[in-house]
Amino acid sequence: MPLIEARGLVKDFHRPRRRTGRFAGLRTLVSRERETVRAVDGVSFSIESGELVGYLGPNGAGKSTTIKMLTGILTPTAGEVTVAGVVPWRKRQDNARNIGVVFGQRSQLWWDLPLVESLRLVGKLYRMPRTRYEENLAKFVELLDMRPFLDTPVRQLSLGQRMRGDLAAAMIYEPAVLYLDEPTVGLDVIAKERIRKFVADLSSTSGTTVLLTTHDMDDVEALCERLILIDHGKVLYDGTPAALKDSYAPQRELVVQLASPCEVTVAGARTVESGEGVVRLSFDPAETPAAALISELFGNYPVTDVSLQETDLEDVIKKIYAGRS
Repeated sequence: MPLIEARGLVKDFHRPRRRTGRFAGLRTLVSRERETVRAVDGVSFSIESGELVGYLGPNGAGKSTTIKMLTGILTPTAGEVTVAGVVPWRKRQDNARNIGVVFGQRSQLWWDLPLVESLRLVGKLYRMPRTRYEENLAKFVELLDMRPFLDTPVRQLSLGQRMRGDLAAAMIYEPAVLYLDEPTVGLDVIAKERIRKFVADLSSTSGTTVLLTTHDMDDVEALCERLILIDHGKVLYDGTPAALKDSYAPQRELVVQLASPCEVTVAGARTVESGEGVVRLSFDPAETPAAALISELFGNYPVTDVSLQETDLEDVIKKIYAGRS
């Protein structure tokens, strides 16, 4: 049985119908007319234990609304979802024991307490045995390099330090599922890398199931073995990053450096740029293997260097959403 399973998930929101023209504001105030906005529209997916999945889409696509239904914050309009065998909005306390949540713009830590006291309170809320709590605290302090600021009040922590504290608070009681909503937003390169390494270690060593929503494609490239793309509340794609690239952008590029400028013609490849002794060739690896192109280049031209340019995941996703809009 999948650890997380959503079937036909729908969420509608109702708001006053907007009016235009003279006295529009007054009419809106007194009118009882409502319009329905569908944020999630028939989303279905299954996630197995230990998977690390990127849940991606543009602003307003329905990502955060889906996460809020999975955490039990929102009740769906239609459809079903279970997390570790629990219906989240029916048994919120049971569901809370199974999940950890980190929202990049919100903290679950106590603002005026030292970080270590916040973590201790989380341990008590989840009734953790003292030995187990201390073992997990020591592990996370080392993995997230938190020792220098453990005794610092949360309000005095930098954003990167606070995010590390939030990750520790979300995982110290060993939930089966971790939801990450923009966990590296606003962080510097070093802080991002530390958090990515921590999440990867959780998935590989503890078997934690991770569902990640982010606009940072570096997070996705570094962590996710599976992607679910949504737009206007509907699932567009569910599969691996490699299969996504092959489906929507199968072309790859070879960048060839020549000892002296010359015209390059190679069967199975198209020249997209040439000049100053550098030639860029586009090709489809399913039809023409890169090794064959490189062999022909070295055999017929004064090649000093060659590099293979992989398709950028961010460009592929931009292409998909640009085509829909």
